[in-house]
Amino acid sequence: MVGLERKFGGSLAVPNVQQLALSSNDIVPIRYIHPELDLERVSNDEYSGYLPVIDIGKLVGGGCDVDGELAKLHSACREWGFFQVINHGIVEEVILNMKADVQQFFKQTLQEKMKCAQLPNDLEGYGQAFVLSEEQKLDWSDMLYILAQPMERRNMRVWPTVPSSFRTTLDEYSSEVGKLSIILLGFVARNLGLDPEKLISSFREGPQGIRMNYIPSCKQASKVIGLHPHSDVDGLTLLTQVNEVQGLQIKRDGKWVPIAPIPGAFVVNVGDIIEIMSNGEYKSVEHRVVVNPEKERLSIAAFHNTNSNAVIGPLPDLINRGDQKQAPKYKTVSTTDYIKLVMRSTLDGKCLIDEMKIRTEAAAASSEEKPMIKPS
Repeated sequence: MVGLERKFGGSLAVPNVQQLALSSNDIVPIRYIHPELDLERVSNDEYSGYLPVIDIGKLVGGGCDVDGELAKLHSACREWGFFQVINHGIVEEVILNMKADVQQFFKQTLQEKMKCAQLPNDLEGYGQAFVLSEEQKLDWSDMLYILAQPMERRNMRVWPTVPSSFRTTLDEYSSEVGKLSIILLGFVARNLGLDPEKLISSFREGPQGIRMNYIPSCKQASKVIGLHPHSDVDGLTLLTQVNEVQGLQIKRDGKWVPIAPIPGAFVVNVGDIIEIMSNGEYKSVEHRVVVNPEKERLSIAAFHNTNSNAVIGPLPDLINRGDQKQAPKYKTVSTTDYIKLVMRSTLDGKCLIDEMKIRTEAAAASSEEKPMIKPS
Protein backbone atom coordinates (compact mmCIF):
# COMPACT_ATOMS: atom_id res chain seq x y z
CA MET A 1 0.00 0.00 0.00
CA VAL A 2 1.62 3.09 -1.16
CA GLY A 3 -0.34 6.14 -0.19
CA LEU A 4 -1.56 7.68 -3.46
CA GLU A 5 -4.65 5.48 -3.66
CA ARG A 6 -7.12 8.35 -3.89
CA LYS A 7 -5.69 9.24 -7.30
CA PHE A 8 -5.63 5.78 -8.83
CA GLY A 9 -8.54 3.82 -7.38
CA GLY A 10 -9.46 1.89 -4.30
CA SER A 11 -11.64 -0.88 -2.95
CA LEU A 12 -15.33 -1.76 -3.36
CA ALA A 13 -17.55 -1.63 -0.29
CA VAL A 14 -18.23 -5.03 1.31
CA PRO A 15 -20.14 -6.21 4.41
CA ASN A 16 -18.62 -5.59 7.81
CA VAL A 17 -17.12 -8.90 8.93
CA GLN A 18 -17.09 -8.10 12.64
CA GLN A 19 -20.83 -7.51 12.52
CA LEU A 20 -21.35 -10.52 10.28
CA ALA A 21 -19.54 -12.75 12.78
CA LEU A 22 -21.88 -11.57 15.56
CA SER A 23 -25.07 -12.21 13.62
CA SER A 24 -24.24 -15.14 11.34
CA ASN A 25 -25.21 -17.98 13.72
CA ASP A 26 -22.05 -19.75 12.54
CA ILE A 27 -23.26 -19.67 8.92
CA VAL A 28 -20.55 -18.26 6.69
CA PRO A 29 -21.63 -16.71 3.37
CA ILE A 30 -20.24 -18.52 0.34
CA ARG A 31 -18.18 -15.51 -0.71
CA TYR A 32 -15.94 -16.02 2.33
CA ILE A 33 -15.44 -19.78 1.84
CA HIS A 34 -12.04 -20.71 0.36
CA PRO A 35 -12.10 -24.36 -0.82
CA GLU A 36 -8.39 -24.30 -1.67
CA LEU A 37 -7.53 -24.17 2.05
CA ASP A 38 -8.22 -27.89 2.30
CA LEU A 39 -5.25 -28.53 0.01
CA GLU A 40 -2.73 -26.29 1.78
CA ARG A 41 0.14 -27.90 3.67
CA VAL A 42 1.05 -26.45 7.09
CA SER A 43 4.38 -27.25 8.70
CA ASN A 44 4.15 -29.02 12.04
CA ASP A 45 7.83 -28.56 12.90
CA GLU A 46 7.71 -26.87 16.31
CA TYR A 47 10.88 -24.90 15.58
CA SER A 48 10.05 -23.77 12.06
CA GLY A 49 8.15 -20.65 13.13
CA TYR A 50 11.00 -19.09 15.08
CA LEU A 51 12.20 -16.38 12.72
CA PRO A 52 15.74 -15.00 12.78
CA VAL A 53 16.07 -12.41 15.54
CA ILE A 54 18.01 -9.21 14.86
CA ASP A 55 19.27 -7.10 17.76
CA ILE A 56 19.08 -3.47 16.62
CA GLY A 57 21.02 -2.38 19.69
CA LYS A 58 24.04 -4.33 18.47
CA LEU A 59 23.79 -2.84 14.98
CA VAL A 60 23.60 0.79 16.06
CA GLY A 61 26.02 0.35 18.96
CA GLY A 62 29.03 0.11 16.65
CA GLY A 63 30.83 -2.47 18.79
CA CYS A 64 32.45 -5.76 17.96
CA ASP A 65 29.04 -7.43 17.47
CA VAL A 66 28.12 -5.36 14.39
CA ASP A 67 29.57 -7.69 11.74
CA GLY A 68 27.94 -10.75 13.24
CA GLU A 69 24.56 -9.04 13.49
CA LEU A 70 24.85 -7.70 9.93
CA ALA A 71 25.53 -11.23 8.72
CA LYS A 72 22.41 -12.45 10.52
CA LEU A 73 20.35 -9.68 8.91
CA HIS A 74 21.76 -10.52 5.46
CA SER A 75 20.93 -14.18 5.89
CA ALA A 76 17.43 -13.37 7.17
CA CYS A 77 16.68 -11.17 4.13
CA ARG A 78 18.06 -13.75 1.69
CA GLU A 79 16.82 -16.99 3.22
CA TRP A 80 13.61 -16.00 5.00
CA GLY A 81 12.37 -12.59 3.83
CA PHE A 82 11.10 -12.24 7.41
CA PHE A 83 12.78 -11.56 10.74
CA GLN A 84 12.07 -10.13 14.17
CA VAL A 85 13.80 -7.12 15.68
CA ILE A 86 14.49 -6.64 19.38
CA ASN A 87 16.11 -3.78 21.31
CA HIS A 88 14.67 -1.51 18.63
CA GLY A 89 14.68 1.60 20.79
CA ILE A 90 10.95 2.39 20.62
CA VAL A 91 9.65 3.11 24.11
CA GLU A 92 7.29 0.38 25.29
CA GLU A 93 4.64 2.93 26.27
CA VAL A 94 4.34 4.10 22.64
CA ILE A 95 3.57 0.56 21.48
CA LEU A 96 1.22 -0.26 24.36
CA ASN A 97 -0.75 2.95 23.82
CA MET A 98 -1.15 2.11 20.15
CA LYS A 99 -2.35 -1.39 20.94
CA ALA A 100 -4.84 -0.13 23.52
CA ASP A 101 -6.32 2.50 21.21
CA VAL A 102 -6.67 0.05 18.32
CA GLN A 103 -8.52 -2.37 20.59
CA GLN A 104 -10.76 0.44 21.78
CA PHE A 105 -11.56 1.52 18.23
CA PHE A 106 -12.71 -1.94 17.18
CA LYS A 107 -14.84 -2.32 20.33
CA GLN A 108 -17.05 0.58 19.24
CA THR A 109 -20.44 0.12 17.61
CA LEU A 110 -20.53 -0.30 13.86
CA GLN A 111 -22.21 3.09 13.59
CA GLU A 112 -19.27 4.76 15.33
CA LYS A 113 -16.64 2.91 13.29
CA MET A 114 -18.42 3.80 10.06
CA LYS A 115 -17.67 7.46 10.70
CA CYS A 116 -14.21 6.52 9.35
CA ALA A 117 -15.55 4.37 6.51
CA GLN A 118 -13.83 4.09 3.14
CA LEU A 119 -15.42 6.22 0.46
CA PRO A 120 -16.21 4.63 -2.94
CA ASN A 121 -13.06 3.80 -4.89
CA ASP A 122 -10.82 4.73 -1.99
CA LEU A 123 -8.53 2.57 0.11
CA GLU A 124 -8.07 4.71 3.22
CA GLY A 125 -10.54 4.27 6.04
CA TYR A 126 -12.53 1.49 7.65
CA GLY A 127 -13.41 -1.40 5.34
CA GLN A 128 -11.49 -4.01 3.34
CA ALA A 129 -8.60 -3.67 0.92
CA PHE A 130 -8.23 -4.41 -2.80
CA VAL A 131 -11.74 -5.69 -3.50
CA LEU A 132 -12.00 -5.10 -7.25
CA SER A 133 -15.07 -7.12 -8.26
CA GLU A 134 -18.40 -8.32 -6.90
CA GLU A 135 -17.35 -11.95 -7.50
CA GLN A 136 -14.02 -11.76 -5.67
CA LYS A 137 -13.55 -14.05 -2.68
CA LEU A 138 -13.32 -12.05 0.54
CA ASP A 139 -11.14 -12.14 3.64
CA TRP A 140 -12.65 -12.81 7.05
CA SER A 141 -11.39 -9.49 8.40
CA ASP A 142 -11.95 -5.76 8.68
CA MET A 143 -9.30 -3.08 8.59
CA LEU A 144 -8.70 0.55 9.36
CA TYR A 145 -6.11 1.82 6.88
CA ILE A 146 -4.59 5.27 7.35
CA LEU A 147 -1.93 7.13 5.43
CA ALA A 148 0.08 8.40 8.38
CA GLN A 149 3.07 9.97 6.61
CA PRO A 150 3.86 12.44 5.19
CA MET A 151 1.83 14.70 7.45
CA GLU A 152 0.68 17.06 4.69
CA ARG A 153 -1.15 14.22 2.91
CA ARG A 154 -3.13 13.04 5.90
CA ASN A 155 -6.88 12.61 5.43
CA MET A 156 -8.12 13.43 8.91
CA ARG A 157 -11.67 12.27 8.12
CA VAL A 158 -10.51 8.66 8.52
CA TRP A 159 -8.55 9.33 11.73
CA PRO A 160 -10.77 8.20 14.62
CA THR A 161 -11.70 10.67 17.35
CA VAL A 162 -12.68 7.83 19.70
CA PRO A 163 -10.80 7.02 21.78
CA SER A 164 -9.83 10.66 22.25
CA SER A 165 -6.14 9.75 22.44
CA PHE A 166 -6.12 7.89 19.10
CA ARG A 167 -4.76 10.67 16.88
CA THR A 168 -1.95 11.60 19.23
CA THR A 169 -1.10 7.94 19.80
CA LEU A 170 -0.99 7.13 16.08
CA ASP A 171 1.08 10.22 15.31
CA GLU A 172 3.73 9.19 17.84
CA TYR A 173 3.68 5.51 16.84
CA SER A 174 3.93 6.37 13.15
CA SER A 175 6.92 8.64 13.72
CA GLU A 176 8.85 6.10 15.80
CA VAL A 177 8.18 3.17 13.49
CA GLY A 178 9.15 5.30 10.49
CA LYS A 179 12.50 6.13 12.07
CA LEU A 180 13.12 2.44 12.75
CA SER A 181 12.37 1.58 9.11
CA ILE A 182 15.01 4.07 7.93
CA ILE A 183 17.58 2.56 10.31
CA LEU A 184 16.81 -0.91 8.95
CA LEU A 185 17.01 0.26 5.34
CA GLY A 186 20.49 1.66 6.04
CA PHE A 187 21.73 -1.72 7.25
CA VAL A 188 20.00 -3.51 4.35
CA ALA A 189 21.94 -1.22 1.99
CA ARG A 190 25.23 -1.98 3.74
CA ASN A 191 24.65 -5.69 3.36
CA LEU A 192 24.05 -5.17 -0.36
CA GLY A 193 27.36 -3.33 -0.64
CA LEU A 194 25.69 0.03 -1.25
CA ASP A 195 26.10 3.50 0.16
CA PRO A 196 23.15 3.55 2.62
CA GLU A 197 22.06 6.97 1.36
CA LYS A 198 21.50 5.52 -2.14
CA LEU A 199 18.68 3.37 -0.76
CA ILE A 200 17.43 5.57 2.08
CA SER A 201 16.98 8.59 -0.21
CA SER A 202 14.32 6.69 -2.17
CA PHE A 203 12.26 6.15 0.99
CA ARG A 204 12.89 9.36 2.92
CA GLU A 205 9.60 11.27 3.28
CA GLY A 206 7.88 8.49 1.36
CA PRO A 207 4.34 7.33 2.17
CA GLN A 208 3.78 5.28 5.29
CA GLY A 209 0.49 3.43 5.53
CA ILE A 210 -0.73 1.98 8.82
CA ARG A 211 -3.15 -0.92 8.53
CA MET A 212 -4.96 -2.04 11.68
CA ASN A 213 -6.48 -5.50 11.26
CA TYR A 214 -9.40 -7.07 13.08
CA ILE A 215 -9.98 -10.77 12.40
CA PRO A 216 -13.05 -12.19 14.19
CA SER A 217 -13.18 -15.76 15.38
CA CYS A 218 -15.10 -18.21 13.22
CA LYS A 219 -16.43 -21.68 14.02
CA GLN A 220 -15.59 -22.63 10.43
CA ALA A 221 -12.06 -21.29 10.74
CA SER A 222 -10.61 -23.96 8.44
CA LYS A 223 -12.76 -22.68 5.55
CA VAL A 224 -12.10 -18.94 5.79
CA ILE A 225 -8.95 -16.84 5.65
CA GLY A 226 -8.11 -13.73 7.66
CA LEU A 227 -5.73 -12.31 5.05
CA HIS A 228 -5.23 -14.16 1.78
CA PRO A 229 -1.74 -15.19 0.62
CA HIS A 230 0.23 -12.25 -0.75
CA SER A 231 3.57 -10.51 -0.64
CA ASP A 232 3.68 -6.88 0.48
CA VAL A 233 4.09 -4.32 -2.29
CA ASP A 234 6.13 -1.86 -0.19
CA GLY A 235 9.80 -1.73 0.83
CA LEU A 236 9.70 -2.88 4.45
CA THR A 237 6.73 -3.80 6.63
CA LEU A 238 6.89 -3.61 10.42
CA LEU A 239 4.19 -5.61 12.22
CA THR A 240 3.17 -5.68 15.85
CA GLN A 241 0.64 -8.16 17.21
CA VAL A 242 -1.96 -6.46 19.41
CA ASN A 243 -3.19 -9.49 21.35
CA GLU A 244 -1.85 -12.96 22.09
CA VAL A 245 -3.76 -14.76 19.31
CA GLN A 246 -1.39 -16.05 16.63
CA GLY A 247 -2.29 -16.53 12.99
CA LEU A 248 0.52 -15.22 10.79
CA GLN A 249 2.01 -17.85 8.48
CA ILE A 250 4.74 -17.52 5.85
CA LYS A 251 5.35 -19.74 2.84
CA ARG A 252 8.63 -21.62 3.05
CA ASP A 253 9.67 -24.68 1.03
CA GLY A 254 6.12 -25.15 -0.22
CA LYS A 255 4.57 -25.23 3.25
CA TRP A 256 2.86 -22.67 5.45
CA VAL A 257 4.94 -21.99 8.54
CA PRO A 258 3.20 -20.57 11.64
CA ILE A 259 5.07 -17.64 13.19
CA ALA A 260 5.41 -17.12 16.94
CA PRO A 261 6.12 -13.41 17.63
CA ILE A 262 8.44 -12.47 20.49
CA PRO A 263 6.73 -10.17 23.02
CA GLY A 264 7.86 -6.59 22.44
CA ALA A 265 9.51 -7.36 19.09
CA PHE A 266 8.49 -6.23 15.61
CA VAL A 267 8.04 -8.77 12.85
CA VAL A 268 9.69 -7.27 9.76
CA ASN A 269 9.36 -8.47 6.20
CA VAL A 270 10.99 -7.59 2.90
CA GLY A 271 8.50 -6.13 0.44
CA ASP A 272 8.33 -6.33 -3.34
CA ILE A 273 10.13 -3.00 -3.77
CA ILE A 274 13.23 -4.26 -1.96
CA GLU A 275 13.16 -7.46 -4.01
CA ILE A 276 13.11 -5.36 -7.17
CA MET A 277 15.76 -2.87 -6.02
CA SER A 278 18.08 -5.65 -4.87
CA ASN A 279 17.61 -7.36 -8.27
CA GLY A 280 16.33 -10.46 -6.51
CA GLU A 281 19.13 -10.72 -3.94
CA TYR A 282 16.44 -10.35 -1.27
CA LYS A 283 13.02 -11.86 -1.84
CA SER A 284 9.59 -10.81 -0.67
CA VAL A 285 7.73 -13.80 0.73
CA GLU A 286 4.11 -14.84 0.53
CA HIS A 287 2.31 -14.76 3.85
CA ARG A 288 -1.24 -15.08 5.11
CA VAL A 289 -3.25 -14.91 8.32
CA VAL A 290 -5.45 -17.80 9.42
CA VAL A 291 -8.54 -17.48 11.60
CA ASN A 292 -8.89 -18.71 15.17
CA PRO A 293 -12.11 -20.66 15.88
CA GLU A 294 -12.50 -19.17 19.37
CA LYS A 295 -10.70 -15.82 19.61
CA GLU A 296 -10.39 -12.59 17.64
CA ARG A 297 -6.98 -11.46 16.40
CA LEU A 298 -5.70 -7.88 16.08
CA SER A 299 -2.50 -6.59 14.54
CA ILE A 300 -0.92 -3.37 13.26
CA ALA A 301 1.16 -3.29 10.07
CA ALA A 302 3.21 -0.27 9.00
CA PHE A 303 4.11 -0.17 5.27
CA HIS A 304 7.04 1.96 4.08
CA ASN A 305 7.20 3.05 0.46
CA THR A 306 9.33 5.04 -1.96
CA ASN A 307 8.78 8.77 -2.36
CA SER A 308 7.46 10.43 -5.53
CA ASN A 309 10.97 11.24 -6.80
CA ALA A 310 12.18 7.65 -6.67
CA VAL A 311 12.26 5.12 -9.45
CA ILE A 312 11.57 1.48 -8.69
CA GLY A 313 13.94 -0.91 -10.40
CA PRO A 314 17.26 -2.71 -9.81
CA LEU A 315 19.67 -0.20 -8.27
CA PRO A 316 22.29 0.87 -10.84
CA ASP A 317 25.12 0.72 -8.28
CA LEU A 318 24.22 -2.91 -7.64
CA ILE A 319 23.99 -4.20 -11.21
CA ASN A 320 26.89 -2.16 -12.62
CA ARG A 321 29.45 -3.01 -9.95
CA GLY A 322 32.97 -3.56 -11.40
CA ASP A 323 33.46 -6.87 -13.12
CA GLN A 324 30.40 -8.35 -11.41
CA LYS A 325 27.81 -6.70 -13.64
CA GLN A 326 24.35 -8.26 -13.48
CA ALA A 327 21.54 -8.25 -15.98
CA PRO A 328 18.49 -6.52 -14.51
CA LYS A 329 15.79 -9.04 -13.67
CA TYR A 330 13.03 -6.48 -13.14
CA LYS A 331 11.63 -3.50 -15.02
CA THR A 332 12.33 0.04 -13.89
CA VAL A 333 9.27 2.27 -13.43
CA SER A 334 8.38 5.51 -11.71
CA THR A 335 6.75 5.40 -8.30
CA THR A 336 3.55 6.70 -9.92
CA ASP A 337 3.46 3.91 -12.49
CA TYR A 338 4.18 1.35 -9.78
CA ILE A 339 1.23 2.63 -7.75
CA LYS A 340 -1.04 2.32 -10.78
CA LEU A 341 0.10 -1.28 -11.14
CA VAL A 342 -0.60 -1.93 -7.46
CA MET A 343 -4.08 -0.45 -7.58
CA ARG A 344 -5.28 -2.63 -10.45
CA SER A 345 -4.05 -5.78 -8.72
CA THR A 346 -5.87 -8.02 -6.24
CA LEU A 347 -2.48 -8.79 -4.66
CA ASP A 348 -2.86 -12.56 -4.77
CA GLY A 349 0.43 -14.35 -4.23
CA LYS A 350 3.34 -12.54 -5.90
CA CYS A 351 1.44 -11.37 -8.96
CA LEU A 352 2.97 -7.89 -8.79
CA ILE A 353 6.51 -9.28 -8.87
CA ASP A 354 5.51 -11.48 -11.81
CA GLU A 355 4.33 -8.36 -13.61
CA MET A 356 7.60 -6.53 -12.91
CA LYS A 357 9.94 -9.34 -13.99
CA ILE A 358 11.77 -9.00 -17.28
CA ARG A 359 11.06 -12.01 -19.45
CA THR A 360 14.17 -13.07 -21.35
CA GLU A 361 13.85 -14.48 -24.84
CA ALA A 362 14.83 -17.91 -23.52
CA ALA A 363 12.18 -17.78 -20.79
CA ALA A 364 9.54 -16.60 -23.24
CA ALA A 365 10.42 -19.41 -25.68
CA SER A 366 10.33 -21.97 -22.90
CA SER A 367 6.91 -20.73 -21.83
CA GLU A 368 5.56 -20.95 -25.38
CA GLU A 369 6.86 -24.50 -25.80
CA LYS A 370 5.03 -25.76 -22.72
CA PRO A 371 1.57 -27.17 -23.45
CA MET A 372 -1.32 -25.43 -21.76
CA ILE A 373 -2.74 -27.38 -18.85
CA LYS A 374 -6.48 -27.71 -19.14
CA PRO A 375 -8.59 -28.07 -16.00
CA SER A 376 -9.86 -31.57 -15.44
